[in-house]
Amino acid sequence: MTKSSRAVYSVPYLLWLALFVIAPMLLIAYQSFFDVSGNFTFDNYATYFTSGNYLRMTLNSFIYAFTITMATFIISYPTALFLSRTKHKSLLLLLIILPTWINLLLKAYAFIGLFSQSGTVNQFLSFMGIGPQQLLFTDFSFIFVAAYIELPFMILPIFNSIEELNPSLIVASHDLGANRMQTLLRVIFPLTMNGVRSGFQAVFIPSLSLFMLTRLIGGNRVITLGTAVEQHFLVTQNWGMGSTIGVILIISMVAIMALTGEKKKKVRGK
Repeated sequence: MTKSSRAVYSVPYLLWLALFVIAPMLLIAYQSFFDVSGNFTFDNYATYFTSGNYLRMTLNSFIYAFTITMATFIISYPTALFLSRTKHKSLLLLLIILPTWINLLLKAYAFIGLFSQSGTVNQFLSFMGIGPQQLLFTDFSFIFVAAYIELPFMILPIFNSIEELNPSLIVASHDLGANRMQTLLRVIFPLTMNGVRSGFQAVFIPSLSLFMLTRLIGGNRVITLGTAVEQHFLVTQNWGMGSTIGVILIISMVAIMALTGEKKKKVRGK
């Protein structure tokens, strides 16, 4: 393929990137410098960095996102390892991907039905003699539902990295006297870190700006930056402050991608 043909084929992608990625981010950055009255100001950023509420919200967002990411990772790595060693891996992968085809709102309402006072889970607890518990509108329910929804996005990159692993390396590890746990920790896990990093990015970044689940599943107990953006744009109509929080989220996401990205080692010539 010549350079001219590559340039022609890249035009649609560059247009899409400019219109739907770069332009919206520039508009958000531009809007963040205006107050409710439409006056140019830096007060939005000053308010954000001096307000205890916004800083607490930021900390809560990172804690929730980290907890959701770790929960999905703990479940996903053994699952991906199991899938890579099964005969019907394609079918099982399809069953894991299938829930992602269902609308997020429908899944949230399904869990509301499961976790409500008269829901299926509490009915089972009552049958076991434990009695109904407050499951909905808690940190547990929010983290549980968010982890369930994000689970496929952690499993798939880890599974792909395990599939790409050279089987002879595992055989060599066993031949050298390593047991299964030593092989997993010293051979398989280090060589599949690219998949783990991709999974962390795919889960942590969306979890940082969740707002629908915080309302429907977490109630008013779970407050994150995503919730604050929703409030400023839809309730208070303070688009400048909402855009400021959006800019902070974008910078945070870029920083996370840089930290979790693959580090390329420079090879020095002799």
